[in-house]
Amino acid sequence: MSHNTADQSRGSLASSSEFFRYDQVAKADYHLAEAADSDDAFDDDYRFEVCDLSQFTHGSEAERAAFADQLGTAMHESGFAILVGHGVDPALFEQAEQWVTDLFTSASLDAKLAFRAARRGAVSEGYFPVHTTSDIHPDLVEGWVFGRVAYDINNDGDFDAAAHWVDPSHEPLFRRLIEAQTPLFGPIMSAILTYLGCDPDTFADRLATPEFGQRLNYYAPMSADELGRRAGRLLGHEDVDLFTLLPAPSVEGLQVLVRSGKWVRMNAPAGSIILNTGDYLQRISNDILPSTTHRVSPPRDPDDALRARVSFPLAAYLPADDMLEVLPGIANPKYDPIKVLAFHTRTTAKFYGDDYAVG
Repeated sequence: MSHNTADQSRGSLASSSEFFRYDQVAKADYHLAEAADSDDAFDDDYRFEVCDLSQFTHGSEAERAAFADQLGTAMHESGFAILVGHGVDPALFEQAEQWVTDLFTSASLDAKLAFRAARRGAVSEGYFPVHTTSDIHPDLVEGWVFGRVAYDINNDGDFDAAAHWVDPSHEPLFRRLIEAQTPLFGPIMSAILTYLGCDPDTFADRLATPEFGQRLNYYAPMSADELGRRAGRLLGHEDVDLFTLLPAPSVEGLQVLVRSGKWVRMNAPAGSIILNTGDYLQRISNDILPSTTHRVSPPRDPDDALRARVSFPLAAYLPADDMLEVLPGIANPKYDPIKVLAFHTRTTAKFYGDDYAVG
């Protein structure tokens, strides 16, 4: 994996159009960092749809249909929705914030570097030191991506937590997040497929024991210099997956680019889950559901900028040898079938260097 520091120096002023050659679905043009935006770049009146998932998981046929329409419409309009009624104990999310902090702050950099991220299948898994999330810009975040192999969930008696975790005692803690949230993949996808007029069970088998990426993010308190430069904590990007579940962070920063071309500051209530569409789903939905751009910027409250910010998004993936094809029944397909491995790595080569693309 290469990291071009010369290119990174431009990232705060860059436009997404400079990287269109990597994209495998249609994308909007936008400034990657807030520092390049004008004063009228934000829409402070926009509100994201709040959807009660229990309507779909425990509701009547009419309630299920109404939820599918509400969620699908929200994802079509903005690529984002806020889920309540998901059944995950909010206390688990509160505890996880401290677990993330402990993971990043209780070990030395050398210890963490022993788990440096590398491609496994289509996805780069492992530890990302600060400034290395992307070749485009030295983002102000440490990250760690854990895939299915990093958790003792196969019950085969051959699991070694120390092969994946700098502190093996963290594995059962974060496994609780996986076991609580991956059961939501199926009903969410079923509702989306219902909205699209497709067979709601199309992905039932693959999402019963899904591929996933649990990304843990630690944004250290910002320095006065970073605040003065309006440095982006994480530059504008789209997720390369089916969809992502993000338990609402407690510190402001997430911004979403909506169809109007304006940025909207996400303000999701504590205990809710933010859902957003990824590139896989945009491709198979034939652009009906956009993979919407988002970024993490400094909070407006200077006191919040002096606090660490953590997040733990969970990405729903498909196996690397799966094919991404426009769903049956969707008219006038724009995209040819492509293997997940090729699609994913060609797209993420813009973050990791051209030699990352395979397939």
